[in-house]
Formats: sequence, structure tokens, C-alpha cells
Amino acid sequence: MYFLAKAFLSKGYNITVINRKKEECSWLARQLKATVVLGNATDPEVLRESGISGMDAVLAVTPNDEDNLVICQLSKLSFGVLRTLALVNDPDNEDVFRELGVTTAFSTTRMISALIEQRAGFEDIIGVFSVAEGKVNVTEVMLTETAPVVGKSLMEINLPSDSLIGCILRAGEPVIPRGGTTLYAGDRVVAITLPENHGAVLKLLTGGDI
Repeated sequence: MYFLAKAFLSKGYNITVINRKKEECSWLARQLKATVVLGNATDPEVLRESGISGMDAVLAVTPNDEDNLVICQLSKLSFGVLRTLALVNDPDNEDVFRELGVTTAFSTTRMISALIEQRAGFEDIIGVFSVAEGKVNVTEVMLTETAPVVGKSLMEINLPSDSLIGCILRAGEPVIPRGGTTLYAGDRVVAITLPENHGAVLKLLTGGDI
């Protein structure tokens, strides 16, 4: 929570942290230029006293899925917060959260397992993350000299449908790719894919097995 709050504060957001542990609240208040409230965020009165009605978004990140769901539902239904985000500790609960009106439900378990699975066997992958609630993957791949696409233009590469090369980083400079753009060893290619064609695109770019 500390690092998350610190990251948002550094970007100019006003942050209110609700924590039920007195010692942690005292420490957070000393470390952060944020409003720190001692209390249980599943209690409507605590939410009201924190000024939740005027907030743009609420993020629930307790280790208990039931509490996170209650916090989001109270925030939205009782106090009119339009955007609610929740940590889902059990990946099986993601769909339930969304069906019950949570704007964004994310599972770190699912994210980490997907990252491990996607990177296994692809040593040239620099980074992978998902957007649109896991419906789109964005992957950065370093092209080696043995990559099958090196020396070819984008129009010569038969990318699977519903996938594209969004950007190329070459010698630290971004290159907006076009059909005639040729790929070289050392290029860092940003690929945008759907989950169903993600593996095929990685195989095409790296030559690795899937």
C-alpha cells in the first residue's frame, strides 16, 4: 500500500488511505503526504468520514476478497463513486466482482502466472503486461541475430490476424513502424496481441517453441 500510494502522490493525485491498524496508520502518516484514516473500510461510517463522496475512484486492496467487494459496492451504491477497483486474491472471483458492478477487478495471481507462462521458453522477452482487463497483451521483445524476422520488412512478415507491431525501439529511439520498415537485430519490438494469438506472435518474432 505504501509504494502504491507513493506512486500516485508523485503524479499529483490526492490520496486518502484507510487502514484498520493503528501502528500502520501512524507510520503511513509520517511517511506520506496523504490523508490517513484509522478504521475498517467496510464500515459505511468510516467511508463517510473519509470524504469518499467526493472521490473520483476507490481502490480496495485488502487480503480478503469479501472485504474488497463490500468496499467497492458501498463506494458505488451508497456514495456514488463511479470508478471502483479491487484486488482479487482468488482468480476464480474475478468474474463475480465484475458481475456485481466492480469497474475493474484484477488478480495478481493470474497476472504472475500468465507472465511466467508467457515468458517460459522466450528468453528474448523483456516485458509483458495485459490491458483491457486481460483482453489484450502488450509485449516487448528484443530481436536477436537469429530471430526469423530480422532483415525482413513488416510487409514480408505474416503476422497472425488481430495482432500488430505497435512500435520499434532502435538505439534508444522510437520508430513508428510502416509496411516498408525493416527489422534489425537489437531492435526492441512492441507487439500488441490477443491472448489467443499471443504465443504464435512470440514464436514468429523469436523463433522459440510454444
